[in-house]
Amino acid sequence: MYQGWSLSCDKKIIEDYGLFDHLNSWDERGKGLLLDLAAYSIISENNAAQHYPEYAYNHPSLTSGHKIYSDSTISRFLSEIGSDERMDFLNSWNDCRNHKERIYVSYDSANKNCKAGDIEKAEYGHPKEDVGAPIFNYSIAYDLNNQLPLLYESYPGSVIDVSQLQYMIQKIRGFGYKNLGFVLDRGYFSKENLAYMDSCNYGFVIMVKGRASFVKNQILSHKGEFETKRACAITQYRTYGMTVREKLYTDDDTDRYFHLYYKSSRANAERTQLENLLLRMAEIMDKGKGRNIEFGKSYEHYYDLTYHEKNGVRKFYGYKEREAVIEKELELCGYFAIVTSERMSAEDALLLYKNRDSSEKLFCSDKSFLGNRSLRVYGNEALESKIFIEFIALIIRSKIYTMLKKRMAEMAKRPNYMTVPAALRELEKIELIRQPGGHYKVDHAITATQKTILGAFGIEEGTILAKAVLVGKELENAFAPETEEDENGTNQEYEDD
Repeated sequence: MYQGWSLSCDKKIIEDYGLFDHLNSWDERGKGLLLDLAAYSIISENNAAQHYPEYAYNHPSLTSGHKIYSDSTISRFLSEIGSDERMDFLNSWNDCRNHKERIYVSYDSANKNCKAGDIEKAEYGHPKEDVGAPIFNYSIAYDLNNQLPLLYESYPGSVIDVSQLQYMIQKIRGFGYKNLGFVLDRGYFSKENLAYMDSCNYGFVIMVKGRASFVKNQILSHKGEFETKRACAITQYRTYGMTVREKLYTDDDTDRYFHLYYKSSRANAERTQLENLLLRMAEIMDKGKGRNIEFGKSYEHYYDLTYHEKNGVRKFYGYKEREAVIEKELELCGYFAIVTSERMSAEDALLLYKNRDSSEKLFCSDKSFLGNRSLRVYGNEALESKIFIEFIALIIRSKIYTMLKKRMAEMAKRPNYMTVPAALRELEKIELIRQPGGHYKVDHAITATQKTILGAFGIEEGTILAKAVLVGKELENAFAPETEEDENGTNQEYEDD
C-alpha cells in the first residue's frame, strides 16, 4: 500500500520554488534525498532518522527509483553536509528574490533542548521551557510581503535574543537586501538595536511593553482621547488606536511614531490576571507568616513586607498592599503600544504587526509539528544538517499554509480540515494499492474534502489519477530497499558529489 499524496502538494511547491535548482551542491540523488527528508519532516511530523525507512516504504519519493535508504545511510548523509553546501543554498535562494522591492521582515527565534552528543552550541541559557538541559538557539527571518522564509541562523544557547539581532541584520545585508523594514516583538527592543537599524537605513515596527516607562507616560498623557472614538476604531481587531509623534529617548536624533491602543476585552483579561496573581501571592504569604522565609522582588513590587529578626533569625510577619502601584497597573490594563520609525496610521502599524502571525505560526509548526522541541543528534554537522533540512521543510510548509489560508478566505464557511496538519492527514488517506499482477491503482474515489484541499494548490482530480498511474509504473521497477550489506558500503547506491 502506498499513501502520502500530500507529497503531490509538496512536489508542486518544490517545482514552483525551483528548490531542485537551488540545491546545486548535490547530485540528483542527493537533491532527491534532501527533499524527501524535508517532506518526511512535514508529513510525519518527525525528524528522527531511524523512522525514515518506514515512512519511505509507504510513500512515493523524489529520489530516483524510489530508493529507500537505511537510517545508517541517512545519518552518514547528514554528517557529510558541510557549511559551504548550506550557504550555497541560502545564497541561491536569496539571489532570486527582488532586492529592490520594499519588504517587511519578521524575525523570530526559539531554543531547542539538546541532551545528548558533543554539540558545541549546546549551552545553558534562557530557555522558554526549562527542562534542565543545555539548549541551542535557532532563528528565522521571514518575508511578510511574499510570505516565505529568507534565512535561518543557529547560535549558542547562552546568547540572548536581543544581542543577536544586529548579527542577523549584517547577514541579511550580505544577501543584498536594501529596502527593508523589520517587524519585531518586544524581546528585541533596545536602544542599541534601534540605532543600528537607523544606521543601516532600515525601518522598524516593534511592539513595546505597555508598562515600560516611556510608553506608560504616553498612554497616561493621552488616556481618554481615543478609547471610544469611532474615528479611532480598528474594527478588524475590535481595538481603538491613535498615533503620537515623539522622541523615544531624550538624546534621539529622530522623532518616532508611538501608536497607542486600547482593547476592552484585553483590559478585562489583564485585570483578571492581575487580580488572580495578587490572590495567589496573598495566599502564599499567609502560609508563610511566622516562618523564616524571604519573598522576592515580584512580591515587593506589589506589597510592603514586614520582617522581624530575633536571635539572628529573620521571620516574615505580614504584608500590606501598595495600593498606588496596583491602581496604576489597573489603569494601564488593556493598553499596548507599537513604535515605528516611519510615519503610518495606528491601523497600518497594527496590521503590519499582526502579519507576524504567519511567521509565528511557522515557528509554532517548527516546534510542534516537526518533532522539533528536541533534536536527536550526536555531532555538530548532523545538528546543522537537520536544522538546514527543517528550514527547507519550513519553506514548503509555509507555502502550504498560505495557499490553504487563501483558499479558506474564499469559502463561505471555515472548515476545520483546511489547517496544515488536518489537510495533510486528509490527503494521506488517498492510497495506492498493489493489485493482482503487480500493478498499482488508487484504492477508492477521491472525496469532496480531498478535492477541496487539492484545489487550493491548483491540483485537479485527473492530475492525481494520472500521477497515480505514473507512480504505479515507477514502483513496478523501483530499487529494492537498502540491505545491511548496502549499509556497509559494498553496494551503496548513494554517493556525494
